Amino acid sequence: MSAETDLDDAEVIRRARRDSAAFSVLFDRHAPALHRYVTRRLGDSMADDIVAETFLTAFRRLGRYDTDYRDARPWLYGIAANLIGKHHRAEVRAYLSLARTGVDEVAESYADRVEARVTASAAQRDLVRALATLASKDREVLLMIAWADLSYEETARALGIPIGTVRSRLHRARRKTREALGGVDPSAISEETGRG
Repeated sequence: MSAETDLDDAEVIRRARRDSAAFSVLFDRHAPALHRYVTRRLGDSMADDIVAETFLTAFRRLGRYDTDYRDARPWLYGIAANLIGKHHRAEVRAYLSLARTGVDEVAESYADRVEARVTASAAQRDLVRALATLASKDREVLLMIAWADLSYEETARALGIPIGTVRSRLHRARRKTREALGGVDPSAISEETGRG
């Protein structure tokens, strides 16, 4: 195990600016969670490409990363969000397909957390229908908080928007999903753990 694995992301990025091999620590640390997030958004067939492009973009932008931020997750999720945005139609198609079939190949963590609050299959169909109808900017905020487990501040940093905008987009998204789920807020789980 390399000494670099014990460093925070900012220090890894500082080292990667001098020695490109150090960047692999950032990839190893964040790629699996980012891959799960992108898979949930666009499906497995696109996740590999989006994650690879996210890290390629991050590598090219190492010199611009603000190392005052010790955690690079918001930066990486922000890059991924921009790439996902280019695939908006595929994301909506995936949600509509999931709503029709009720089968989610990667429903491990999110569905498990929601299961205690609602009946899984009916709620899942209603949820994905609601997700498909959300404005893409509102959906992005909701999913970064609920699926990527980012805080409000991290989401604001990832998307390059003020925290007030995160709050208003999240409010709209929650209202719609809450209505679709008969009053249950699927992203409230993050708040219960003290995030946000």
